Amino acid sequence: MIAVAVCSFEPAITAHAADDDPIERLLDAIAQVESRGKQNAVGDGGRAIGVYQIHRRYWQDGTRILGVDWKYRDASDPVKARQVVRAYLQHYGRNRSLLEMARIHNGGPKGHCKSSTQEYARKIEAILENAQAS
Repeated sequence: MIAVAVCSFEPAITAHAADDDPIERLLDAIAQVESRGKQNAVGDGGRAIGVYQIHRRYWQDGTRILGVDWKYRDASDPVKARQVVRAYLQHYGRNRSLLEMARIHNGGPKGHCKSSTQEYARKIEAILENAQAS
């Protein structure tokens, strides 16, 4: 079962990270940590949905930043969710490293300052290093 999830996720990594854009590689790593790439994932007691495990307030903030009026249920759409996460991270993570941006995704706009997001950053770092070595 795990092999199936990994195999189903790899094409998404290749499709996006092939651009060799660091933010695209980060988005792929976040999706892998959050849901193993499963678009119908529900977590955090039902409060986080989609491949990026987005909470309602994150979605509201991200769609505002992006300038779109998408419903929260659209957070299950991996294409829309990726656009929202990218906008959110580029807004709150401006002039920050990829790992700081990952911590912002995990802990909110000031997530890069929270010690509770350090372990999350280590997981992201391991995935990014693995992808780079491949």
